[in-house]
Amino acid sequence: MTTELEQQIAAAQEAVTKQGDTVRSLKASLKEGKAEKSEVDVAIQKLAELKLALESKQKEFEKTTGKVSSQSKEALRAALAGVLERRMFYIPSFKIYGSVAGFYDYGPPGCAIKQNMTQVWRTHFVLEENMLEVECPAVTPEVVLKASGHVDRFTDFMVTDVATGECFRADHLLEGHLEALLEDKKNPVSPEKAKVIRDLLAGVGELKADTMGAALTEYDVRAPGTGNAISPPFAFNLMFKTSIGPKGDMVGFLRPETAQGIFVNFRDLLYYNGGKLPFAAAQIGNSYRNEISPRAGLLRVREFTQAEIEHFVNGDDKRHPKFALVADLRPLLYSRELQMGEEKKAQPMSLGEAVSRGIIANETLAYFIGRTWLFFCKIGVNPARMRFRQHLQHEMAHYATDCWDGEVETTYGWVECVGLADRSAYDLKAHSAMSKIDLTAFEKFPEPRMEEVVKVVPNNKELGAVFKKDQKAVKEALEALDSNAALDVKAKLESGQAATVSSCDGQTFEIKAGMVEIKKVTEKVTGKTYTPSVIEPSFGIGRIMYCMFEHCYYTREGDETRAVMGFKPVVAPTKATVFPLVQKPALNELAGRISRELTAAGLSNLIDTTGNTIGKRYARTDEIGVPFAVTVDFASVEGDGSVTLRERDSMTQVRVPAGEVAVVIRDLVDDRTSWEAVTGKYPAQKAPADDE
Repeated sequence: MTTELEQQIAAAQEAVTKQGDTVRSLKASLKEGKAEKSEVDVAIQKLAELKLALESKQKEFEKTTGKVSSQSKEALRAALAGVLERRMFYIPSFKIYGSVAGFYDYGPPGCAIKQNMTQVWRTHFVLEENMLEVECPAVTPEVVLKASGHVDRFTDFMVTDVATGECFRADHLLEGHLEALLEDKKNPVSPEKAKVIRDLLAGVGELKADTMGAALTEYDVRAPGTGNAISPPFAFNLMFKTSIGPKGDMVGFLRPETAQGIFVNFRDLLYYNGGKLPFAAAQIGNSYRNEISPRAGLLRVREFTQAEIEHFVNGDDKRHPKFALVADLRPLLYSRELQMGEEKKAQPMSLGEAVSRGIIANETLAYFIGRTWLFFCKIGVNPARMRFRQHLQHEMAHYATDCWDGEVETTYGWVECVGLADRSAYDLKAHSAMSKIDLTAFEKFPEPRMEEVVKVVPNNKELGAVFKKDQKAVKEALEALDSNAALDVKAKLESGQAATVSSCDGQTFEIKAGMVEIKKVTEKVTGKTYTPSVIEPSFGIGRIMYCMFEHCYYTREGDETRAVMGFKPVVAPTKATVFPLVQKPALNELAGRISRELTAAGLSNLIDTTGNTIGKRYARTDEIGVPFAVTVDFASVEGDGSVTLRERDSMTQVRVPAGEVAVVIRDLVDDRTSWEAVTGKYPAQKAPADDE
């Protein structure tokens, strides 16, 4: 009966997930005019019904067994949170002062895991791809973020409690209030009103300030907790603002991403690389976003570590020389076609096929998807619970060619941990226009060739007469046009229409016939100048860590109180523990020597000399994810000189000569050997009774 209920709960959860994807795809179709609001209404209603069915099954299980279902996301999350905080993987910052939402301190094991993970990332990407690693300041002048668009567009709508001043994200408040109205069984809304509410829910994310305010007023949305009135919504920039210098006259921000530091250094990096493309630059560092409502632990915080790559490439040739190495990998791909189709489920597909079919835009983007998948497998994320979801058309920035999110399934649903985007040449062009610095590359042809080029020749006299003080800005805007844009202007002017061009600061100017001459000429050229495109993989280290925590956490069969963090050895905070069987000087001396040998081999380790039984000591170190344990017993000092080596997940043990144990563990951590190979080489040791 229990097993059957668990299976029913799992099936109900899968149905909820699938229907959630259906709602999302219908909302996308609605925006494109390919679906009706009534279809979205029906889908949202079905999702609500499926959620109620899931909740009912979970309650039935609890009533039948007196326990929380293993399928209960809340139960797993609570149990894991207990281990993570008790063992100080991470804790809320400033606890003695009541903490501040969105900030966390990493304790000893959490700090070690984070450092191990970033080092694996550095080895896997920076060293393997010969990337140029940089480190840039977190404090960024306003002009840099003005050029990138963050000053004007990096915003969410916020409201405040008019009495207490407490802040809330407007869309979250409205969504919560509308959902509560639909779920209210004591005071149900009419079918007609429910339809209106569902229509509004479907488009909350697209509401402007005025329509958001009107909806909040119409539904009398009030501040949570106090019931006080709220202010009209207003745009809130998510960057932390500061001033630079003692006079405070230079505005700066804490960077919202590490990428801009790489873009502004492109010219110097290109020179450092001998002027050759493609090349990639990487940076690991903290970024800052002043989230209105931080929540979900490490998943939405105000300070977080990013690891970002900017791969600069000629936009006309996005092949990758090492693509063949990943072409046969088959990660779960959730393409636009699958999201908009009936099944709503990611499918394994080789990256080679995905590129050949045009599902992934180019080899370089697919190459980094493959390398990202391998990285996640290396650090212990379950590949069956990881997918790459392609952005739907309306989700992509206007300049992007293709975008995919590396998502990991957790108790919070599918969590975006990596963004992989082909950003075209947008970033370098934006910074070049703002800074007036050339951020282009030059490709030299093997032999000179005759080519047709587009020449743009502004009429300075005419521009000066019409635009006066803006003449320079208009001239620069015309000269900055690429060939296609210049030909578009030429076509409009020749048809008797006016054309518009935009300056780097966003001003728009109307161009008429006589103001510019645009012509095609044939010239002998030795090469071409172009603005490189950028392929950007961006990793959120904290999010990846939390997902890994969920995937690695389990309890021993038959004993739900024995928690285990099944970390891969390469990221485990402590690689080995050393236990003297009992408190005897000879055992302690050998344990100390083995510990020193482990340290000399670069392996973090702990000596546990408490009086607890070996089984209890194993259980304690299992909970912080130590993969290997060395026990020094009387045979170690009086017999053959061997020690016991235990592997955490299988709990199997072997006898290894004391002088070899550091080398064996080093090889296991570096994946140069496997536990199966070790058990085949060394004699087995029976586990103690309290560790079975």
